[in-house]
Amino acid sequence: MSHSSRIIVEIIEMPKLKNPPLICGLPGSGYVGKLAVDHLIEELKGVPFANIFSSSFPPQVLIQSDGTADLMKNTLYYCKGKSSDLVLLSGDAQPVSPESEYEMAEEITKICEKLGVKTIYTLAAYITGSFTHTQKVYGTSTSPQIVKEFSKYGVLPMNSGSITGMNGLIIGVGKRKNITGVCLLGETSGYVVDAKASKSILETIAKILNLKLDLSGISKKAQDTEQLVKTIEEQMGTRHSPDSLPMTQHDKKLGYIS
Repeated sequence: MSHSSRIIVEIIEMPKLKNPPLICGLPGSGYVGKLAVDHLIEELKGVPFANIFSSSFPPQVLIQSDGTADLMKNTLYYCKGKSSDLVLLSGDAQPVSPESEYEMAEEITKICEKLGVKTIYTLAAYITGSFTHTQKVYGTSTSPQIVKEFSKYGVLPMNSGSITGMNGLIIGVGKRKNITGVCLLGETSGYVVDAKASKSILETIAKILNLKLDLSGISKKAQDTEQLVKTIEEQMGTRHSPDSLPMTQHDKKLGYIS
């Protein structure tokens, strides 16, 4: 039986932008990418210009801070800058079926073509399965030239493995449309909402794109992450070393990721 999902793209207004890269942060492990992009939207005063709805998002409505309810969606924002503008993508969910993930990536890259986006950055989590006190940032790109330049920004190039979900697909589909893709992954255990990893990715993207960012808000959240990790480590004490923690779907759903 073929399953066809419906995607609805609702354009509020198509902005005229100069030379904008797209930065994507969708919910995934540790909410690493989403926290980072939500920080950018807030700080750079992103203006929403398009919503994407899909029948392959989880079937629920989300209650907004003003008490109203709305379908789950992904939203595109633009920010005007002095030398170049930015497009930001944040969302409530990623699609749940492979077909709909491909369709969603197609829709997003189509919008990129209309806006003249030449480079897409996806922000993701590099899951280690254990708590580390370093904050490494890993990276991959569809352009060999960019991979060569990673070391300038302290990014460790990946040379094996795969990136699942939208963070990988958007740059893969973009490559076929001659849009350069870069995925930056913040090192995280995968057990907690990890603002520390988000902060290290934000520092990296600020260097790459030459953005002036105030990271005090995310630093505060990063301290909370550290506190939470400490508490978990103390609770585990002698029972487990963090390395022996089983990482199952069950943990992912119920664990510390809310």
